[in-house]
Amino acid sequence: MEKNYFIYQTDIGELMFAELNGSLTEVYSWKDLTKGFKGVRQETPVLKETARQMHEYLRGERKEFELPLAPQGTPFQLSVWNALQQIPYGETRSYKDIACAIGNPKAVRAVGGANHHNPISFIIPCHRVIGADGSMVGYGGGLGLKKTLLDLEARFK
Repeated sequence: MEKNYFIYQTDIGELMFAELNGSLTEVYSWKDLTKGFKGVRQETPVLKETARQMHEYLRGERKEFELPLAPQGTPFQLSVWNALQQIPYGETRSYKDIACAIGNPKAVRAVGGANHHNPISFIIPCHRVIGADGSMVGYGGGLGLKKTLLDLEARFK
């Protein structure tokens, strides 16, 4: 079965949401789709709801997403992505904090790799992970977007 996807205009640019069997599988900025995404361009109820919740989030009206998620990854990646979902809105954690949260304090670099491969960005909040010294590091969407999202959350916390 093929994934369904749809592209929506948001306050942070065009975003593509994808789903399979009624669960969200990916969120990408449209520019990232040069990676060769395959699927059927078709708006579904899950994709429409994802877009609605994303618009609310970007207006500061939503602090938690309520969507069925189905990210695909290794068991390690899934454990990291689960830990990311535990970071409260408006707060940050270091890569070391996430490594400790998953019970593997020496896996800081591996946590960074899993964070980088998060297929459901924004909703699984990889933007809330910062360097141990509080610096903005390593965000696939660019550090400017990471700062925008963190500033938005700080403003509406």
